[in-house]
Amino acid sequence: MSSALAEAPAAVGPATAGAAGPADLLSSVRFEWVKLVSQWRVRIVLLACWLGPAIFIAIASQQSSLPSDTVFGRWMSATGWAGSLVVLGFSCSWVLPLITALVAGDVFAAEDRLGTWRHLVMAVRSPRRIFVAKALASTAVILVMEAGLAASSILGGVAAVGNHALVGLDGTVIDPGQAARSVLLSWACVVAASLAYAAVGLLGSVALGRSPMGLLVPALLAFGLQSAQLLPMPATVRLALPSQTFLAWRGLFTSPAQPGPLLVGLSVSLAWVVVATTLAYLLFVRRDFAGLTYDGAGLRLLLVGAVPLAVLTGASIAVVGAATPATGSGIQRPKVEQSVATSFAHLYRLQARELHRPDVTEEQLRTSASCYRAGSHGNDAGPGNDWRCVVSWHIPGATAVGTAIYQLDVAAEGRYVADGDGPREVNGYFQVHTPTGDAPNPLWQVDGLVDLSRTPSKG
Repeated sequence: MSSALAEAPAAVGPATAGAAGPADLLSSVRFEWVKLVSQWRVRIVLLACWLGPAIFIAIASQQSSLPSDTVFGRWMSATGWAGSLVVLGFSCSWVLPLITALVAGDVFAAEDRLGTWRHLVMAVRSPRRIFVAKALASTAVILVMEAGLAASSILGGVAAVGNHALVGLDGTVIDPGQAARSVLLSWACVVAASLAYAAVGLLGSVALGRSPMGLLVPALLAFGLQSAQLLPMPATVRLALPSQTFLAWRGLFTSPAQPGPLLVGLSVSLAWVVVATTLAYLLFVRRDFAGLTYDGAGLRLLLVGAVPLAVLTGASIAVVGAATPATGSGIQRPKVEQSVATSFAHLYRLQARELHRPDVTEEQLRTSASCYRAGSHGNDAGPGNDWRCVVSWHIPGATAVGTAIYQLDVAAEGRYVADGDGPREVNGYFQVHTPTGDAPNPLWQVDGLVDLSRTPSKG
């Protein structure tokens, strides 16, 4: 029936009779775009995306209590680039999946609720063109929303706090130019994961028709993957999930960068885009548009859409396991020790500059760390808040060796927060007394990131 409708002549007026043809793709995309942005809820979300981040950063960066438990949150009052990354982290958790659900998850279901499929098919005459137009229009709206989040957070942060250097996730001081490039690249990378969620939204919208479950599919997928990321899964499984890109952009803020998890995440996300969009297209072009009682493709076709995605996940796990040297949870004692020692050395030099002490190189410091998990009985691996590290370093010209203790909370995705536990003059207070007044103590709490995709080094 759908093919019959596709070949049916369009209803035209006397003035255009005999010259009617299928609507061109550009006109169809423009028509779908206008339909989307005419919805009040889409307009509200668009406005919130373009104004909300700037307002949040302007207010939060002036507060004495910063969101230090979030990635880059403790640096929001130091540089405007940190605020944009805080917004990016929050958006990856909740905002971007909800945007895709709101736009892509409803773009086909709205026609079912309004009963306008037959009119649309008669006007455009090609289900294939309708699908492409709706997919492109919804993708364009999602991209405009994401561009608003990025632009608003960057402009708001720079205007409210300033274009200053950013401290990376290994303590490296990143100059403003490099920070700008890394922040823009991070926002660009998460687009791939957003498009994966959008493709799943298109699939749910096509398969479930007017059912609100189609609208909720991307949100439920995001909730499920967020919950899964909290579990102590093997690193190969974690890296093979489409949500990996929402976390892996953090690897751009270490020196050297950690491109492995990000490249894996981008590849997996693009694979989800291709498979989910293809499934949605095949379901759509085989649909009976003349059925007045049509109410979704039903459970059978939903399974037809879900099973290939499950197979894709299994194949991704197998490929990641074969292509990367990741083992176990990806968090082992040698990697934690190396990361903590590197971060401490970088931040020690930053603290020395704040205190106007003579600069020392990292080679002179010869920083090392000895870490273990309490009660692990020698199996020092995996996420947990029971990691404990003793950092040692050398001061040029001094015979004594400096030591500092840190308590670590290591998350399953490899990010950790090291909380200083003495001595007080090194990492005991959140502020240090400088010749020009009190300043944040960079060694009080240390943010770090363990690369899950590489093998631990020996020693």
